[in-house]
Amino acid sequence: MKKVFILALIFIIGIVIDIVVEFKEEIIPKKVVIIKPIEKAQNKDTVKPLQKEQNVSKILTQDPKVIQLIREGNASIDLSKVSTVINKETQTEICSNELSIYRCMSNMNLTIGDAIFIRIFKLTAELEVWVKSDDYYQLLRVYSICKQSGFLGPKLKEGDQQGPEGFYSVTKSMLNPNSKYHLAFNLGFPNSYDKLHKRTGSALMIHGDCISVGCYAMGHANIEQIYELVEKALDAGQQEVQVHIFPFRMTEDIMLEYSNNEWYNFWGNLKEGYDYFEESGIPPKVSIVNRRYQFE
Repeated sequence: MKKVFILALIFIIGIVIDIVVEFKEEIIPKKVVIIKPIEKAQNKDTVKPLQKEQNVSKILTQDPKVIQLIREGNASIDLSKVSTVINKETQTEICSNELSIYRCMSNMNLTIGDAIFIRIFKLTAELEVWVKSDDYYQLLRVYSICKQSGFLGPKLKEGDQQGPEGFYSVTKSMLNPNSKYHLAFNLGFPNSYDKLHKRTGSALMIHGDCISVGCYAMGHANIEQIYELVEKALDAGQQEVQVHIFPFRMTEDIMLEYSNNEWYNFWGNLKEGYDYFEESGIPPKVSIVNRRYQFE
């Protein structure tokens, strides 16, 4: 009787083991089949291919302050009331405001007189100065624009108080060390593109002080540095200093915010020049073809 009981117990244990094995083979694999496709879908949607490292700064495409500013005001943002927005985590400058320009450039084996390039962004009230280092330009310093006027969009006519947008160049003859705004240099508005599109205006400057009627007023301390960098570069043989003026950083997400704006096509043309520099670290040669800016 005892042997029969033991045999029966072994038989029952064997059945239980078979059930457990079947459970593992049937139930658990089903869970795996469900999980794997989800993991693949997540990887497909979220993992982006590696992109070539670029020489220039990347900034604020998802900066909440900027996106909020756009959505609250769109093109009706009064630029005279805009404060500078700089994302220090993603915008890498050689020379912070705590250090002198001379010391920064010396530390980088650069000198006052090296070729420079300027970009302005209206929406975030920034003026960038880039300096040539070897074969491409590095961001030297970002300056806050003290005062500007008008709204996003190009200058169309004399007296509209708009700051220009587009691609300009400064030569020696355009410097004014005796400006009533401390120091100034003319942007050369209207350029060839502006004239072709019947845009009018004159004496559009980057200058000192904190007053603007279409100009970019930098304050006295900032203009002293910027003016010296421009003047010394021209004295050292740079034929012209390019100044590129954009309504905002021409990233895909910010462009999308303005997809219904009347100036979207014009801004799309400006974006071509913006992208050229972002990708190469070299300011493009700018010309006019078929009433549009062309870059090479």
